[in-house]
Amino acid sequence: MVLRRHSIAGLATAVILPIVLDGCGPVGPNYKRPQINPPVQYRFAGDQTQAASLADAPWWQVFDDPALQALIREAIANNLDLRAAVARVEFARAQAGIAKSYFYPQVDATVDYPIRQTVGGSEGTGDVSNGGVYGFRLAWELDLFGRIRREHEAAVARVLASEQGRRGVLVTLVGDVATTYFLLRQLDLQLEISLRTLASNDQTVDYFQTRLDGGVSNRLEVDRIRANREVTAAKIPDLEKQIAIAEDALSVLLARPPGPITRAALPIDTAAPPAIPPGVPASLLERRPDVVQAEELLVAANADIGAAKALFFPDISLTGFLGGISGQVLSLLSSSTGGVWSVTPSLVQQVFNAGRLTNNLAATRATYEETLALYQKAALNGYREVADSLVTITKLAQIRVSQQTGVDQLQDAAVLARDRYTSGLASYLDVLNADQQLFDQQLQLAQTLGSEFSARAELYRALGGGWQP
Repeated sequence: MVLRRHSIAGLATAVILPIVLDGCGPVGPNYKRPQINPPVQYRFAGDQTQAASLADAPWWQVFDDPALQALIREAIANNLDLRAAVARVEFARAQAGIAKSYFYPQVDATVDYPIRQTVGGSEGTGDVSNGGVYGFRLAWELDLFGRIRREHEAAVARVLASEQGRRGVLVTLVGDVATTYFLLRQLDLQLEISLRTLASNDQTVDYFQTRLDGGVSNRLEVDRIRANREVTAAKIPDLEKQIAIAEDALSVLLARPPGPITRAALPIDTAAPPAIPPGVPASLLERRPDVVQAEELLVAANADIGAAKALFFPDISLTGFLGGISGQVLSLLSSSTGGVWSVTPSLVQQVFNAGRLTNNLAATRATYEETLALYQKAALNGYREVADSLVTITKLAQIRVSQQTGVDQLQDAAVLARDRYTSGLASYLDVLNADQQLFDQQLQLAQTLGSEFSARAELYRALGGGWQP
């Protein structure tokens, strides 16, 4: 029986189109966020946690320093890690585009021109025939069981994960620039204290040397005072080394060759910023990039399970050809128009593969369990980092107050020690001890002040702030 062309096309449409439109949903579990019980409030956050969070503010409001703001802008524009993260996002988007392309049929243009010769007769000669077939070939896999949909779902989730990875790099970059900047200001302050103390030590050495030359002192006093002066002097090149290393590290973040960094001074009496609200812990799951990235990877792993399950079902595909023929091939066909077309539905079901599909499904489930654990760990680590930053800020403020009081008392003690020594009521050891203790306490105060600013930058990063453009 011979069917007309429109009858075959109508039959194919009537059979295949309902399958495509009304096919069953994708196999495998639909994603549902795992249960994570966030704390009611952050540890060390005080009696109440406000809904407002420091992370809601853009970095240029949190770090109110024109020099620091300029450095952060330069880092965002030029940082190489951020550039690499952007490239990873583009790669993931391209992969998602590849996965999406399988929803549509693939159409190829084809041209075949066979030449045939029949060999026969006593002289080994025969007829030569040739002809061409040209047209378009179509191949389309019908996603009846959702494998392609699950693979596309996983690819899109990985795009979102890569975007959160880029945000995470940006958050870390802003935090690293701010922290290194505050470290430089701390080292600058310590260097200033050391230079000022060295000048004071030089005056003390001159004073005792004059007394020795006048016969009212002894060599032991001068040697001890000179040794104390050298302790201070040795601190200066060490601080200069640390400053250079920190500047080089910050230069790398800015994608610059190693060099000096312009910055403002940090006076010893600078008041630390006021206390800042951390916000509600549950919002960390939505705001912090590494946590959101871990969840998107969990979504992808969940979709991979569905794609692995779909492999157990038949592959249903549709192939077709539409084109023409020319040459002697026409003589083989009854049609005189030289056109040809075909539609071929096909079904392939794997019968035996030595457990390949079963093991593949087990592997995707194991990957899901691993990704789930990493997601839960990312959330817990986020809560821990915020709590660590809060307690660090609180305790550093208490330390700073005590150290500032100690510096004030030691400054008064140093003046009294000199007055008492001049009056003959104290020995040179009192002067020496007062100077040493004051110098050490001033350096510790400068370190605490710098650490306090850095702890606020770390809290901003831990809360997931800093990603605004």
